[in-house]
This record gives sequence, C-alpha cells and structure tokens, in this order.
Amino acid sequence: MPKSTHRERILQEAWIGDAVLSLYARSKILRESGRVEGQRLVLMTSNQFLSALGEPSEVEAELGRAYQERGLESAFAWIEERIIPLFNKQEANRLRKGK
Repeated sequence: MPKSTHRERILQEAWIGDAVLSLYARSKILRESGRVEGQRLVLMTSNQFLSALGEPSEVEAELGRAYQERGLESAFAWIEERIIPLFNKQEANRLRKGK
C-alpha cells in the first residue's frame, strides 16, 4: 500500500476513533459529575494527552478499528484498559498540584 494511502486510512480510522473517545469521555464525565465539563473533556481527548500513549492519530485509529471490528462495547472496554489508567494517573497528579 502506498504511504499516502496508508496515512489516509489511518486518518479515516482515527476520525472514527476520535468520535468514539469523545462519546465515551462525555458519558463518563456526565455519569461521574452530572455536569458538562468541557475542560475535563479536552484533558481526556486532546492530542497532547494521547501523545503520552503514542502518535495521537495512531492511538485513535486503533480505537476506531476496535469499534468497527467489535462494536461500541468493545471500543469502550479498549478505552478503559488503555486510556483511562493514564488519564486517572494524570488527574491525580493535577489534583495533587492543585491545577
């Protein structure tokens, strides 16, 4: 597969993964706080945060593939396993530092 075609496929899968991550994050935030918290959403879904896990588009593409191949429940489980532990660690650090 030519490099540009491969990159386009990654970006398409990442676009879906980004939507799944946003849905997960919004649901989690509302479930936990009962409020719309835009800043927390940004912290959980930003490329800056995702870069701690790998190249952000690649991370989102992997999530997009999980959703497309196995459905929403599996994609949410993927997030719980791979993304949420790091987010929780960073949240604890932010709280400890008072940010």
